[in-house]
Amino acid sequence: MADLFVALPPVTEYNAVIFGKNSNRPASEIQDVIYCPAKDYTAGEKVKCTYVEIDQVTRTHAVILSKPSWMWGAEMGANDQGVAVGNAPVWTKLNGPNDLELKLLGTDIVRLSLERASTAREALEVITQLLASPGQGGPCTNEAGKDGWCFHNSFLMADGTEAWLLETAGTFWVAEKITEGVRNCSNELSIRTKMDLTSPGLVEEAKKLGLYSEDMGDFDFKATFCAQSQIANFPDNNTSFRYRHGKEVMDKIISTGKFRYQDMFKILRDEEGGICMMDGGFITAGSQVSVLLPKSSSSSCVHWFTGTPNPATSIYKPFFFGPGASIGNVTVSPTCEDGAEPKERGHALYQGHKKLCKLMDTQEEKGHCILAQLMELEKNCCEDVDEIIVNYDESSFPKLKQIFQHMATMEINFYV
Repeated sequence: MADLFVALPPVTEYNAVIFGKNSNRPASEIQDVIYCPAKDYTAGEKVKCTYVEIDQVTRTHAVILSKPSWMWGAEMGANDQGVAVGNAPVWTKLNGPNDLELKLLGTDIVRLSLERASTAREALEVITQLLASPGQGGPCTNEAGKDGWCFHNSFLMADGTEAWLLETAGTFWVAEKITEGVRNCSNELSIRTKMDLTSPGLVEEAKKLGLYSEDMGDFDFKATFCAQSQIANFPDNNTSFRYRHGKEVMDKIISTGKFRYQDMFKILRDEEGGICMMDGGFITAGSQVSVLLPKSSSSSCVHWFTGTPNPATSIYKPFFFGPGASIGNVTVSPTCEDGAEPKERGHALYQGHKKLCKLMDTQEEKGHCILAQLMELEKNCCEDVDEIIVNYDESSFPKLKQIFQHMATMEINFYV
């Protein structure tokens, strides 16, 4: 489950492309934030994804990823080329038992695209090649009793100049180019007739499957492939409440002023609209906001991650790519060499955040006092980052290379 958002110039502050995503996962999961530096490989090497091995490329980009701790792939992330990518589950008429065949998870595809692409358009090309071979498939959770949970995927890719929304139904796909304004997507197909790119022979293939005929009117990707069970649950204009609410909030923001990355924080913290999930079997396990600037910019992209569940009770911490960049290990869950379960599940920041959640349940006043102090810490950090974006130069970076680790450590200190 996921909600993804993007805002582009001319409606954004700093003339930036602002990307945001909430990763809504089974409540038993823990989400890590990890950093992987760029790396060179020799010809013929393989990369082991969650279930399958594929050919490795000769060089991968440096990436920062927010990922379920048990899998190789990532729900969302960014790379040192100024590209951000996230995915969202979708259910289509082509879902079936074959989806359990072990191939690439949508999360694997997210990570591979970030490791291999220098632009949003290149990420699109990487993803569509992977959809063709080896394809998407496999159980999407390791939670007991949910081993049959699988789906198709939507992907949102953005860089400092444009964004692409790619939606899939099995091996079929369609892509929409986004060059200005705002766009969002949730757990449903949303591309209809605005199709800038498609999989080869898409319309003819849909005809062969008996899903489309010309007497239906213009080819509509959502109407053709969206699962009937989903359509039945969409009371208004075949769209879900979360999707409509997210769009309305974004439209309202840009009607009154420039869209800021702090506005993206607020959207992703929206519990009333269901964008921030904390009830039931799924929770918002992690959250990301990226401020993406053109490569010609004299400033630097900045990527914000919570690394903890529920952005409404978490703070965003910034990360900048550059020489010697590091995030430390406070957002990386421990593992045991023998495969056994560690004594404590989850990384240090996750464990600290659990203490805050317990305080808010048992000592509400004290818990809210700590949360207010954390939000003030985030606000002060935003003010510093605003200054950095405006006045950035190469001499700025040595002070920034461990800023995520510094902020996460300060956050943990509030929980002691």
